[in-house]
Formats: sequence, structure tokens, C-alpha cells
Amino acid sequence: MPDHAPAHAHLLIAHASAASAAGLAALKALQLPNLDALLGRLAPQGGMPARPDDDEYTLSAPHERVLAEAHGWSGADGRWPWAAAWAADDGLRADHDTSGAPWGLLTPVHWHVGSDQIALVDPAALALTEAESRTLFDLLKPSFDAEGWSLQWGAPLRWYVRHAALADLPSASLDRAIGRNLDLWLSDAPQTRKLRRLQVEAQMLWHEHALNETREAARQLTVNSFWLSGCGAAQPRRPLADLDVEWRLRAPLLANEWADWVAAWHALDAGPIATLLRHAEAGAPVTLTLCGERLAQTWTPRPRHWFSRLLGRSRQASAVAVLESL
Repeated sequence: MPDHAPAHAHLLIAHASAASAAGLAALKALQLPNLDALLGRLAPQGGMPARPDDDEYTLSAPHERVLAEAHGWSGADGRWPWAAAWAADDGLRADHDTSGAPWGLLTPVHWHVGSDQIALVDPAALALTEAESRTLFDLLKPSFDAEGWSLQWGAPLRWYVRHAALADLPSASLDRAIGRNLDLWLSDAPQTRKLRRLQVEAQMLWHEHALNETREAARQLTVNSFWLSGCGAAQPRRPLADLDVEWRLRAPLLANEWADWVAAWHALDAGPIATLLRHAEAGAPVTLTLCGERLAQTWTPRPRHWFSRLLGRSRQASAVAVLESL
């Protein structure tokens, strides 16, 4: 965010809080003086009101719901059309398939098989090259073609599938599934049965392929499955011109690297949050949205009446307490 005050500054911070015991302990280590001061100048808005199912087990993370609604999309938990939007960004609007079928994001991944559970490793850890990705994609594509599912390549970690069965298919986002027991997130919807068979076929095709053998010899993670998410038909997307989204907390939180997560929070406090505080102190209209694992909350400037400011300061919770509530 530039240091000069824009017409309106809105900062959204994803993965701002954590629900695990280790994450809550990390929250206690945070020292966020600029966020404390900024929250003292702002008032919470209705934002994302709590609902009975607002917990860390929803299929869509709070920041994904906030961004989807900011784009003007209609949808529900696990049914926001992210795949169609990213496919458009990758130039795949109608390049190979003009059927108008809904989209799904297919991500090549590594499933870590433990003694008591299967966990999905962050796909970024694969460091998959374009050549490797296209090799795996080309191996799999005939299987999808044979079943009448259109498979298109967008980027090393972004493949796209199109089929009528994806129209209203709920799916857990990668930000929900990474690092957690996959039993919680694998869909049992009837539409996924054929896709599950294709997933097994992919595992067989890739298992002993030379590419994976080379990666294993180099002590790199193998690609042994894929993950489906972001399903739905394309919808018009409202631009987010005044919104600055901060993602630097994502990687350490998903990797359970709590010292790095605390360090990233301190860097945020000294950087973008300090800038937003200066804008607020200068009287500029600012908005802050904090998104945890359960909830998202938005703050805007308090009323300027002196008694409202005094009352607000007397009731102000610390930044850490606010984060714990998310």
C-alpha cells in the first residue's frame, strides 16, 4: 500500500488467527502496537455475522467468503466459483470448450500417508516445473476425455476440469485441506464418484512414472493425487480496486510454522498496518478486515462525536483478544 493516503484504503488480512492449541499459544506471543492503536480508532461493522456453522470446519475459509461476496458472486459454503475466475485469469475462457459447462480447479498434490491419517501437503512445496506439470497432465488427460470431462492446463499447479456435474458440487478449498486429515474434507457427494475413480487412475498412472522416480531420487515430494475445489459456473466478477489483500500469514500458518507466523504478523504490524494507522490519523477513510479460521470481521472509522470516541476507547479490546475471537 503506498504511503500517501488514497481515496479509500481497505486492508484485508487472511489467516489472521488460528484455532489450534499451538496457534492460540502463538497468538499470546504477538506484540501488535499499531494494530492496537488502529482498532482504537475503528468500530466493528456487521461484516460476517456469526452463524451456528461458523467454525474451522466450513468448506470455505472466511477470507474466501469475504472475497467472493466482494466480487458480487452468489454462492454458499464450498460453492464459490473460484475455478472459473482463475481459469479466466489463465486465459482459458473458451479456448477449448465452448459448452458453457461449470468449472473446477484440479490441483496436482502430494498426499502424505501417515500411520493414522492422510494429510495434504501444501502444493507449493512441490516446486513443480511447467515441464513436469505438463507431463503429468498429458498422462491423465485421456482418462478424463474418455469419461466426457474436459481437462485443460492453466499453470503448473492449476489445471481445470469442466463437466455438468460440477454445477452445484460443494468442495473444500485448499486452504482448508492443507495439513489436515483428509477424511474431514473428501466429498461424499454422488457427483464425485466418477471423479474419485479418475483420482485412483491418476494415482496408478503416476505411481511408478519416471518423473516421480526422478523426484524421489532427488528427495523431492512426488505427485501422487489431485485436489478438486472452487467448483461452479462462471459469474461476472466485480473488480476489487480499493482492496489490498495480505497473504503473508498463509504459508507459515498452513505449515504450522508458528515462529514464522508470529514474525510475519510483526512485519505486518510494522508495515501495512502502520501505514493504515497513519491514514486513519490523517482523517482518511480506512477499512480493515481480519479473517481468522472461523470468522471474518470488518472495522471502519468510529463516529466522530467525542462521547462515541470516549465510549469506544473504554470498551476497546486488545488486538490479541480480537484475533482470538476469530
